[in-house]
Amino acid sequence: MKKKISILGSTGSIGRQALEVIERLQDKFEIIALTGGSNTELLNEQIRNFKPQYAYASDISAIEGAKPLSLEEICANKENDIILIAVSGKIGLRPAITAIKNGIDIALANKETLVMAGDIVMPLARRFGVNIVPVDSEHCAIHQCIKDISQVDKLIITASGGPFLRKTVEEMKNATVEQALAHPRWHMGKKITVDSATLMNKGLEVIEAHHLFGIDYGKIEVVVHPQSIVHSAIEYVDGSVIAQLGLPSMHIPIQYAITYPKRFKGIKSRSFSFSEIARLDFEKPDWDKFKALKLAYSAGEAGGAAPVCLNAANEEAVFAFLKGQIKLFDIVNIVEEMMSKQRNRKNLSIDDVFEIDTEIRAKTNELILKCKESCK
Repeated sequence: MKKKISILGSTGSIGRQALEVIERLQDKFEIIALTGGSNTELLNEQIRNFKPQYAYASDISAIEGAKPLSLEEICANKENDIILIAVSGKIGLRPAITAIKNGIDIALANKETLVMAGDIVMPLARRFGVNIVPVDSEHCAIHQCIKDISQVDKLIITASGGPFLRKTVEEMKNATVEQALAHPRWHMGKKITVDSATLMNKGLEVIEAHHLFGIDYGKIEVVVHPQSIVHSAIEYVDGSVIAQLGLPSMHIPIQYAITYPKRFKGIKSRSFSFSEIARLDFEKPDWDKFKALKLAYSAGEAGGAAPVCLNAANEEAVFAFLKGQIKLFDIVNIVEEMMSKQRNRKNLSIDDVFEIDTEIRAKTNELILKCKESCK
């Protein structure tokens, strides 16, 4: 029997690769719905190729060949066996909660869902018996390594180090958008690529890992691994370390997440060869150069509104950098200032999360304007 799936964000990087996986495994899947943002041309092409019943785009009148539904309506459809949430930003949070309340498993590629509201989402998933299988290569690796979470002593999350690993602080300060987007290992969307350049992406992954696996922040370690072959590892209480390795390819974690708990022969460019890899390097991150990582740990440990503030301020600052309004180093400075000004609130509801997110974004843009003016 085919697994029925909907893909939120099918026109994005993860969504497109997910469709490549499904095309290879077309006898295993039936696509119920596809959603895109403003790229309706690509969405309509996908609709013609995969023939979903339902679709969503920012301009629903432009959808051809499928019945328009909202993201939450798609996630409330119990025809789905699993929903891949691959939209970026806070837009993925409410659909995720809707899917959970309808007992539908989730393949999660949206960081904000857990960074903003992990304390709400994970207990809800346990209550409704819903599996949340991570798509991020790091969390997917950890998920594959864990057999008994009660026996795990530490999580080890690897980071490539991004394009500025061997650059000086001064070189980072003067970095162009093009340099920040030149990731040495992964081809991703612009926002996540900038986050990888500042290591904020790794900080957000630490917060995600805390919620996904229920591990204290003091037992989550980030290690720089430039080759991106070891995607992450765990250490058991007896000292045994189990790692997941593979060539850098998002097709593998995407396929694992949507076919879990089964595995099938899928897309791979070539077989893994230890002799070809030859060497694997590991080092501690430079906490002074990559202050974003330290801020993320701090926000995660504080909990409540702090991760919401971290995420919203960072996102707005990254967008400003991509527009050429501020410099790369301004991103983390803006996030740090916003966090220092934010009154931390606890025991948040979903409405509280969105209210704080909106407030922080407005204040961050005010700060960006000041920063922009001072840089003239």
